[in-house]
Amino acid sequence: MSAGLEGRGLACLRGERTVFRGLDLAVPPGGALLLTGPNGAGKSTLLRLIAGLLRPAAGRLLWAGADTAEDPEAFRARLAYVGHQDAVKPAFGVAENLAFWARAGGGGDVGAALAAVGLEGLAAMPASVLSAGQRRRLSLARLALRHRDLWLLDEPAVTLDASSVARLGTLVAGHRARGGAVVVATHGDLSLPDAAALDLGRAA
Repeated sequence: MSAGLEGRGLACLRGERTVFRGLDLAVPPGGALLLTGPNGAGKSTLLRLIAGLLRPAAGRLLWAGADTAEDPEAFRARLAYVGHQDAVKPAFGVAENLAFWARAGGGGDVGAALAAVGLEGLAAMPASVLSAGQRRRLSLARLALRHRDLWLLDEPAVTLDASSVARLGTLVAGHRARGGAVVVATHGDLSLPDAAALDLGRAA
């Protein structure tokens, strides 16, 4: 039985337009895949397809050798998806936002997760006053709440300063060291050691 994530002959249509087709990918445990390409190439679309938010027009998506379509809920329980929108509730405090996500996802250590992204000192601050970079870090703190086998990250380093990008790199490295896999859509602002790359600009 194969391990990790595999895509075989994946295709996606947007209206009459083919976003990509015949797409193959493989991300083993501990592995990383960087999705590159110009705007509109389908990076976010592929992440949403892997997350189960979109259905492929063709092809199969496998986890540990099994088709994810056979038990989509079980597969979704294995992954963490952080889209390009931060999904921060401005009426909640920083810790309250993370506690909400923890309750929705099965628990987790809010304090440790905030410390992982350098926001422990802002736990009581209203999310409405956070900077764009702080909101992004709060969104990424969800990754540190609990272990998920697969992380799907859409432009995770956008609005982050250099020190925050380094924290994100440490977070991803720890996840991979525990056997986790990661797929990242990026314009090149996040480098991951030994990561494979898939240029979606050439896949349509």
